[in-house]
Amino acid sequence: MKRTLAPIAVGIGAALLVAGVGSTMTDLGPWYRRLDQPAWSPPDWAFPVGWTTIYVLTVAAGVTAWRAARPGERTGVVALFAFNAFLNMAWSLLFFRLHRPDWALGEVVVFWLSIAALIAVAARRSGTARVLLMPYLAWVTFAGALNVAVVALNAPFGPPSA
Repeated sequence: MKRTLAPIAVGIGAALLVAGVGSTMTDLGPWYRRLDQPAWSPPDWAFPVGWTTIYVLTVAAGVTAWRAARPGERTGVVALFAFNAFLNMAWSLLFFRLHRPDWALGEVVVFWLSIAALIAVAARRSGTARVLLMPYLAWVTFAGALNVAVVALNAPFGPPSA
């Protein structure tokens, strides 16, 4: 039983860590409120709902991909998910904490590619894991488009404000 639940516990713990760090970095204070947003930007409440859904699906995909991988491949699967988690948190740091949507725009490209890599790796062993990751790619594609719009509507950005 312990071997069966361990990957689930690790996945949930990792998702809670990423969500916690991301939410700590996300400051919707005066700087953010002054940014011009595109007319099609969703309301603020949609983001925690979307990210919670994505985290649940990503944990399920990660556990499924890990279980479907050969023992020698599992470290690589975990490393790719960990790298993606780092990029997830880094985007929030750049955009919200450092007030650099322009830098976040460059980072979101790498972030998006890491999700595409997760899908490619998962697809080799599990069609289910691949399907579970598709909403993540769609969500970050949408977030990237919002990032493009925010940069276009508000650039240039300078040094981080205090």
